[in-house]
Amino acid sequence: MIRFSEVTKLYPGQGEALKSLSLYIPPEQMIFITGHSGAGKSTLLRLIALMENHTRGEILIDGINTQKVAEKYRYYLRRQIGFIFQDHRLLNDRSVFENVALPLIISGYDHKQIPHRVHAALDKVGLLKKEKKRPLMLSSGEQQRVGIARAVVNRPPILLADEPTGNLDPDLSIEIMQLFGEFNRIGVTVVIATHEVEMAKALGHRLIALKDGRQIQFEAGSEKTQ
Repeated sequence: MIRFSEVTKLYPGQGEALKSLSLYIPPEQMIFITGHSGAGKSTLLRLIALMENHTRGEILIDGINTQKVAEKYRYYLRRQIGFIFQDHRLLNDRSVFENVALPLIISGYDHKQIPHRVHAALDKVGLLKKEKKRPLMLSSGEQQRVGIARAVVNRPPILLADEPTGNLDPDLSIEIMQLFGEFNRIGVTVVIATHEVEMAKALGHRLIALKDGRQIQFEAGSEKTQ
């Protein structure tokens, strides 16, 4: 469960990226966050992922107020959230296997468990046979799949993706979205920021649109600011 109550995010010298935003994302749903560049999509995801702190308001993750927990517990919460970046952010001097294994190593997993978890994640995204390759040897779509495998290798209950298809052609975009759908069907809460509104609508999941840091609710072709 993710709940924003009157959340504002102010960047000094840049203004408010989010303005008194309130929204609720139930567990095990797949949600699309849409809006123009600068609407606040990435900021919203980064606040959920505890990469940044909000300025005002309240954010609850599974009922826990993210701004009132000790740093040690914030680390625990971060481990419950997988994050996929548009630009992949892979380590080009490491193999695919090593890139996907990195979150497990950082989290202190038993080294005997790591190969099984990495292989399971790579198998899920169809890259098991490319575990020894370096990221630069892969296509853009394959690199994005490595990023997805890295995000889910911890088996987090929440998966966030920031413009995951922004650099992909339409066919690859659909494949990636179908992959997110598979994770959602096994109970993962999936939140995807995308500017591809028509594709998001076509997939039939709930859509939250942002405009200038506020939520726009679309209903039967109309729009209403909340």
